[in-house]
Amino acid sequence: MKRSIKETNIRLLTFVENIGLLAIVIATVVSMSSEIVQMVAAAHVTLADLLLLFLYLEVLAMARQHYDIGKMPIRFPLYIGMVALARYIILDIKDMGSWHIMSVAGAILLLTIAVFLIRFGHVRYPYPGDDQTGI
Repeated sequence: MKRSIKETNIRLLTFVENIGLLAIVIATVVSMSSEIVQMVAAAHVTLADLLLLFLYLEVLAMARQHYDIGKMPIRFPLYIGMVALARYIILDIKDMGSWHIMSVAGAILLLTIAVFLIRFGHVRYPYPGDDQTGI
């Protein structure tokens, strides 16, 4: 049976999406491994190192979530943004003014509120047929 152009395009886009996601996973694992080697070589682990490893784990969890259920919840990038901003504060606090620190902290608060609202909305008003997976 002959496939329609729409079906062919969907299959092609899915293939490209999977290749892109695989590239992200490989790059993340390589970066994570490199960071661990640097920590072992330095025989010293800082909070910034741990937050960077946590960022890598969140990227991997986001990729796994996409493979598991075929969707990527918006909360994962928000979590990554919160941790990245916290890491930024930790690394550059010496060079920041008080207003700069407050603005970055405010951005973290806004992301936290966004996660709360998304989570509340999803629980309170679920999509029809949604089994609440991946929340």
